[in-house]
Amino acid sequence: MSLTSILSAEAIENAIKDCQAPDSFCYKKFFKLCGLSSKTPKEVKDVFQILDEDNSGYIEESELKFFLQRFVPGARTLTDAETKSFVAAADDDSDGKIGAEEFQTMVLS
Repeated sequence: MSLTSILSAEAIENAIKDCQAPDSFCYKKFFKLCGLSSKTPKEVKDVFQILDEDNSGYIEESELKFFLQRFVPGARTLTDAETKSFVAAADDDSDGKIGAEEFQTMVLS
């Protein structure tokens, strides 16, 4: 399964273009622009599984740094500040990583 089987390539491209400058990434705007926030809970969970590179059931800070590159190879890496605020926004249980339920809540809220 690929991200483009769930989201349109054009929407992903627009979302990536919107946050090209360092420290310009806003997860809410990104999820809206790429169309993820209007998907079903199952589709959001499918995207989570694609983003969870090591299949640990969590998206760790090290995976989040390359979040944009999972959508488009060649996109920039997230800055440390963006990565930390991304984790903080979703990490309801304060374990330092984002679980599938936390991701789903973040995307669909």
